[in-house]
Amino acid sequence: MIIAIPEPLKTLVTFAHPILMTLTLILALYAGYVGWQYRRIRSTEGEEKKALISKKYNLLHHNLGSVFLLLMVAGAIGGMAVTYNNNGKLFVGAHLIAGLGLTFLAALSAALAPILQQGKEWARSTHIAVNTVLVGVFVWQTLTGFEIVQRILEQMSKAS
Repeated sequence: MIIAIPEPLKTLVTFAHPILMTLTLILALYAGYVGWQYRRIRSTEGEEKKALISKKYNLLHHNLGSVFLLLMVAGAIGGMAVTYNNNGKLFVGAHLIAGLGLTFLAALSAALAPILQQGKEWARSTHIAVNTVLVGVFVWQTLTGFEIVQRILEQMSKAS
């Protein structure tokens, strides 16, 4: 079923996904930075350690991760919905497959949180590895997304 979107909103709806996902990538990078700061607590001592603890990086990292997971799932579903609504089909290609993979990686990373809270080192290493791969694929997928946005802009300029 295709939903008729009023013309004034169609551009907004079309570009909501790329804007949301760009912001989500920025959030992922910031969450990684916060996680790194939280990890530094393990290797510092004295006043520096107290200063790091007082910033509550652990809570901030957890909260950012929760928001990241929400935005990743919403972005994946929203992107597919808008594509289907605008074109009557999904374009199965690298961008779609990577997006679905990223959503899985985000869920996997979040699923490790209870084990991380138990202090399991293997879960921490896995969490870091999964998120490193996630950010790398996300950067690449963002580049493929910009190519798609360029094609949409070209189509819009030809139509007007």
